Amino acid sequence: MCSAFATRFAGSVSKNHSFVWVMRHAIRSAGTKRTTSDMATVTKKDLIDRIADAEGCKRVLVKKVIQRFLNTIIDELGNGNRLEFRDFGVFESKVRAPRQAQNPKTMDKVRVPSRRTVKFKVGRVMKERLEQSQPVIDEATGLAIDAGATQIATPASGDGRPA
Repeated sequence: MCSAFATRFAGSVSKNHSFVWVMRHAIRSAGTKRTTSDMATVTKKDLIDRIADAEGCKRVLVKKVIQRFLNTIIDELGNGNRLEFRDFGVFESKVRAPRQAQNPKTMDKVRVPSRRTVKFKVGRVMKERLEQSQPVIDEATGLAIDAGATQIATPASGDGRPA
């Protein structure tokens, strides 16, 4: 597991920085950079199952309500309306201006037309919840782990280097 960090940060190791320093730096910075590969994915089906179980409703009914809710959000954003859910956040339809870009392979100038996109601004309660729940970082891999998971200790030699 440590070899992945050693490979990733091999360019950072110099005469001034030991392997231990690089590992500590990697572990500290791992908490700020979270990729989709170390996040759990919750699907619409998962949400439907959770809500149906919690409320004692049939899954078919919950699925219809959630799908109707999502379709309504899509329709409203498509009409250019702003959707505000107090404490959760705000969805807005925005128009990106046309711009000039450059093809990195051919270096040709390319015109990118204007397009509509969705902007989401996080609400107060969600922001507070996200700030409270800091990910637990596995010291061996530097990846976020489930706080309830059991950690396996990795042996280390006495000099701070992994065994």
